[in-house]
Amino acid sequence: MPRSWKVLPCATAITAAALSALARDGVPWDDQPGEVRAWFRSLMQPDNPSASCCGEADAYEADSFEVEGDHYVAIITDGRADPRHGKPELPNGLRVPVPNSKMKWDAGNPTGHGVLFLNSAGQVYCYVTPGGI
Repeated sequence: MPRSWKVLPCATAITAAALSALARDGVPWDDQPGEVRAWFRSLMQPDNPSASCCGEADAYEADSFEVEGDHYVAIITDGRADPRHGKPELPNGLRVPVPNSKMKWDAGNPTGHGVLFLNSAGQVYCYVTPGGI
């Protein structure tokens, strides 16, 4: 049975142009290589292509995943908080079911990490599996 968890805030008004990339060890997305920043800024929800996958306060590394029945389950591998962006801590190992409609397959992944975006109700906006482009 999945562990329970607190829901996350989401800056739903963020536009694709205002998106920034994942913070890693406290480094802002602006310090990431240009191709990584551009990739994050371009991510749109697979089932709602006019809406972004959200912002850094909603993104967690989820390098592990399982297939359960007909859907993926993302496993948080870096649930660190980022108080600068209102991002709460999530426990590593937390399992989050991902609806098939939220799997992001069309944009590659230059980070080498799985990235899971969640809204304030704990629903998945996007999940990009780990891998390269």
